[in-house]
Amino acid sequence: MAAAGLGQTVRVTGLVPVGEAGDPRLADYVRLTDVHLRRTLEPEHGLFVAEGEKVIRRAIEAGYPVRSLLVTRDKLAALGGLAESCPGPVYLVSPEVAERLTGYRVHRGALAAMQRRPLPPVGDVIDGARRIVVLEDIVDHTNVGAIFRCVAALGFDAVVLAPRCADPLYRRSVRVSMGAVFAVPYARMDDWRDGLAALRAAGFRLLALTLAPDAVPIADLAAGDRARAAAGADGAPPPVDRLALLLGTEGDGLSSRWRDQADLSVRIPMRRGVDSLNVAAAAAIACYLLADRAG
Repeated sequence: MAAAGLGQTVRVTGLVPVGEAGDPRLADYVRLTDVHLRRTLEPEHGLFVAEGEKVIRRAIEAGYPVRSLLVTRDKLAALGGLAESCPGPVYLVSPEVAERLTGYRVHRGALAAMQRRPLPPVGDVIDGARRIVVLEDIVDHTNVGAIFRCVAALGFDAVVLAPRCADPLYRRSVRVSMGAVFAVPYARMDDWRDGLAALRAAGFRLLALTLAPDAVPIADLAAGDRARAAAGADGAPPPVDRLALLLGTEGDGLSSRWRDQADLSVRIPMRRGVDSLNVAAAAAIACYLLADRAG
């Protein structure tokens, strides 16, 4: 079959044309905008959906098996050979069928149903890590994806999720992270109440990012650690080798239990009457300031 677009013709031999949104072969892609349905369907069937050529390629490079690829006719020629290299079936549909199936206009022209892999234990993910982010019940998938992108870009080593935190492999999280969820090791705690104890036992200093006015300005903490490292053996305590940055929910922040369990509360000072930042923006600032410059 040949598909023309952008002044060129692409021949792909493994395409499977599908004309109806109700075709059972497309079940992995049904109602992608229905968050409640997808939260149930995707983990139950061990799948997630990646969107767009770049993100799909990153998922494949990270070792996630492809179940199938869904491509719209108008975007096939612009996908840079993705359909030709896909190891699974490639379903070719019209843009209208894709919209009826998924619930939105598939502007990037390509969706891939990928097979999930078992999550490693928390202990395996933090082994050897020096800087980690710990997310307590952050439920917005966009924020989770953005935080993963910050973690990857700013040199943190891993992410640990509380049990009720949003799924990093939900389509919106994956898209916002630009595939960083495939590059950053992560694990999910089994126990919210006592999950931080394992991190402390592993030698992590727990930093609770809060709005409390009596919390230490995070820039002061980072500058103090760098100064102690530069001073060497002058009698000052050395900088802490392992740090865990705790981030809380979008509305209320960290729970009182997690704040009480932290070793230190830190804050980003605000000006001009602004009381807080979006949690992803706050994560970016904190990760930059606390990054392991010696790593």
